[in-house]
Amino acid sequence: MAITGLGPHGERAVPADQVGLSEADADAARGRRFAVAVVLHTTKSDWAKEELAGMVATLGRYSAAVVEVIDCAFDVDRQVSELLRLAGDPVDAVVSIPIGSSRAADAHRAIAGAGKKLVLLDNAPTGMLPGKDYVSVVSTDNFGLGQISAELLAPHVPQGGKVGVLAYGVDFFATHEREIAFRKWMAARRPDLAVVRGKFADVTQAKTVTAALLQDNPDLSGLFAVWDVPAMGAAAAIRESGKTIPITTVDLGNEVATDLANGGLIKGIAAQLPYDQGSAAGVATILGLLERRPPPWIALPGLSVTAGNVVEAYQVVWRAPAPAGLLRARRLRND
Repeated sequence: MAITGLGPHGERAVPADQVGLSEADADAARGRRFAVAVVLHTTKSDWAKEELAGMVATLGRYSAAVVEVIDCAFDVDRQVSELLRLAGDPVDAVVSIPIGSSRAADAHRAIAGAGKKLVLLDNAPTGMLPGKDYVSVVSTDNFGLGQISAELLAPHVPQGGKVGVLAYGVDFFATHEREIAFRKWMAARRPDLAVVRGKFADVTQAKTVTAALLQDNPDLSGLFAVWDVPAMGAAAAIRESGKTIPITTVDLGNEVATDLANGGLIKGIAAQLPYDQGSAAGVATILGLLERRPPPWIALPGLSVTAGNVVEAYQVVWRAPAPAGLLRARRLRND
């Protein structure tokens, strides 16, 4: 699938599979034995675990060690304090997914100010520039993910219906791009639909926010959740209401994949390729440490997942056999 979105400064994407190291650079990296710290919004999600696996494997291929992995638990204050600490620690580079654009900017800028290389995932904090404050932003095409989610939801929503967006109420480029693209796709292709919005600041609020959205909009006939964990909270709220509202979301986590395969409320998923994104972040980190200039925005396309291809998509995304629940659901569907 083509990459349709632009980077945080309007950059056109360079696909991840076009960014690599020469043999000379690979040998040089192995001789340097770089130390890298990774700062994540969470380490608990399926996405985060696979993203980290891709980074560790790729950095290890060039004899670079991931010496610390920090779980910020979606707490920007913790991220700020950890980044400021890392600025003074003996690491060569930091890979970080900024939780907030403005509040986290100075702490991220401190990494570059301390002479270390900074590679960003998904989001560039406000005022930070590539080549000056960071090496590169590595991301999935989040605009494309929003388009996929809209396209997968549209067939399940009746003419003149109303769809909800369960949005992340934090200044976060990736999820904003998904919502913008979802709305633009619907406005262009399904102008008959009304769109309403609920937002959460913490994933634990997703169920409560969805319940309020249902109460305020009893005619709601579809929902887009900006990633899989809040999508399952939304699904719980919808089931408790006694309704069967179709949902699409982003990220092929185990729970949403199983719900999709079993004919549940999840009707489609715009999947990222987190292992490949982590691998691309690892390559960008090595390039930066060698004083090369990787593209300022490196992106990967999304993958459209339905009940018909969820088993195959799972194996592509997670590089592992599909779990028994998915295989059982396909057998039941084919019988």
